[in-house]
Amino acid sequence: MTDTICVGAIAGAFGVHGEVRLKSFTADPYAVEDYAPLTTEDGSRSFEIQILREVKNGFAAEISGVTTKEQADALRGTRLFAPRDRLPNLPDDEYYHADLIGLAVFDTGGAPLGTVHAVHNHGATDLLELQVPGLSRTVLLPFTMAVVPTIDLTAGRIVADPPEGLFDEA
Repeated sequence: MTDTICVGAIAGAFGVHGEVRLKSFTADPYAVEDYAPLTTEDGSRSFEIQILREVKNGFAAEISGVTTKEQADALRGTRLFAPRDRLPNLPDDEYYHADLIGLAVFDTGGAPLGTVHAVHNHGATDLLELQVPGLSRTVLLPFTMAVVPTIDLTAGRIVADPPEGLFDEA
């Protein structure tokens, strides 16, 4: 498990006075500012955050040290991280995406299926993107209780019962 969790990202400048468009990845989107100061992935920069208002696809926000549109634009794509100990503990059936990435996935018979490369959500449900040995493409596995009945973070493994045909070569 990682010591920091990605809780947001800067999508670029918003306006001409140094405000940024902020995407929040927290369950309560406004909570992203509660976890400040937030850092860059490598920890080299730290930012205080103040949400000003909702805008399309996120928030307009002020971040410490950014006063011009050019400074805000330079931060486009910067992911913002909070220390894990500042975040709430999750119920037993919920997980931080960062904890799932890199876990080995096995089928119910113990055969390896792949490794979690990323976690996506396109509206309906989360999807685990698996890197599968021997395949040049990745496989998207629905992240539901029916398909993924067991997650063992301590052992670093997931047991899945994938839909028939999901792992057939295309």
